[in-house]
Amino acid sequence: MLEQNKTLNQPSAKKSHQGTHSHPHDSTGTPHAHVHTEASLRQIINRLSRIEGHIRGIKTMVQESRPCPEVLVQIAAVRGAIDRVARIILDEHLSECIARAAEEGNIDEEIEQLKAALDRFLP
Repeated sequence: MLEQNKTLNQPSAKKSHQGTHSHPHDSTGTPHAHVHTEASLRQIINRLSRIEGHIRGIKTMVQESRPCPEVLVQIAAVRGAIDRVARIILDEHLSECIARAAEEGNIDEEIEQLKAALDRFLP
C-alpha cells in the first residue's frame, strides 16, 4: 500500500477527461485501469497533508522536550489517521478497482497485487 500512496503524487499520473486519474500499480510502472476520481484524490491528499503537519508538530514537541506521554498520545493519533487513510484507499480499491478488474477479466492479477500489498501493509 505504501507504494500505491507514493504514486498518488507522482507527475506520471494521467488525468483523463472524466475528472479521474490513472496511475501505475505494479513494479513495472505500466498503467492499467486503476482510476480515482478527482474528489477521492483530493480527500486522500488532504488527509495526508494534515498527517504531515501533525508529524511536524510531534517533531516540535520532541525538540521542546515535551513529556513523553504527551508525545505518545500524538503518535497514537497519527497512527489512527494513517489507518483511516489506508481504509479509504482500501475501500476505494475494493469498490472501484477490483470491480473494474472483474468486468475486464483480470480479477486474478488484481487480487494477487492486493494480497501482496496487504502482506506488506499488515503486521
